[in-house]
Amino acid sequence: MLIQNRGDLTYADVTPRGLYMGRRNFLLGALGTYGAVALWKRLPGWMAGAVTGSVPRPLGNLVPSPFSTTETATPAGYVESYNNFYEFGTDKADPSRNAKNFVTSPWTVSVEGEVAKPRQFSMDEILKLAPLEERIYRHRCVETWSIVVPWIGYSLSNLIKLVEPTSKAKYVAFESYYDPRQMPWASKAGIQIPYLEGLRLDEAMNPLTLLCVGMYAETLPNQDGAPVRIVVPWKYGFKSAKSLVKIRFVKSEPLTTWDMFRGFGGMPEYGFYANVNPHVDHPRWSQAKEHRLGGGLFARPIPTLMFNGYGDQVASMYAGMDLRKYF
Repeated sequence: MLIQNRGDLTYADVTPRGLYMGRRNFLLGALGTYGAVALWKRLPGWMAGAVTGSVPRPLGNLVPSPFSTTETATPAGYVESYNNFYEFGTDKADPSRNAKNFVTSPWTVSVEGEVAKPRQFSMDEILKLAPLEERIYRHRCVETWSIVVPWIGYSLSNLIKLVEPTSKAKYVAFESYYDPRQMPWASKAGIQIPYLEGLRLDEAMNPLTLLCVGMYAETLPNQDGAPVRIVVPWKYGFKSAKSLVKIRFVKSEPLTTWDMFRGFGGMPEYGFYANVNPHVDHPRWSQAKEHRLGGGLFARPIPTLMFNGYGDQVASMYAGMDLRKYF
């Protein structure tokens, strides 16, 4: 594939998905048990009653990435209709129903803090900042399911280098968009809103850390973090902040939404690092195995890999750390 020649293309100029391809055409009819299970494997959003309300747009001429796994991607219907996005509801099917009118244009991302060149990036600037790559990443969620997604974007380090972090910058804090008028469900989520996450600077600079603008060769659906998000494949899914509006470079470890959350019995459920580690259980379930979403009702769980299988690229960053303590 060739590197995209963007020219004067803007975020608003991308061909609407409805003109590019039919979104989904479903054949309705009497289904036996076997047929229903087979259709569920392919089209879970329809079976769950979810509505994919956003209209993703094609992103062409993508650069294939050497970081991609060779595993088969999870069918898009699952990834678009089975989401954690508490601003739009806490049930897995809520975001695809409730985010359909989420306004994502115009959009800017503010970069500030311990940097020599703080600035705001529009979506047009983000799209043109570096060649867009297709990266097929596996993901392990803190529940017992996992997915494989062909994300579209480029290494976050491309943006970081432009703003020139100072010697005081040791961590990067991320803030997701919050508007109570568009996200009234967030007040009942039981977590800190706006959603806050963070990484060490070296984690943010790792080439695997993706500034993501799409998936499945299209722009991001609203429920999956439109129009721009972070993707960190060796960490549990909640570290990958959605609908990003602010990046702050700070001196010390920033508080995150899940740092501040206390679950059953007042116990912390997730630590700052959130590296995939099959040897550290969640307070309410084991992390040793996972179920691949879309694998069918009777698919056997598979062993969870340390660092989600990305140890060769990231393990050196945690040399000498007790990963049971820093979880």
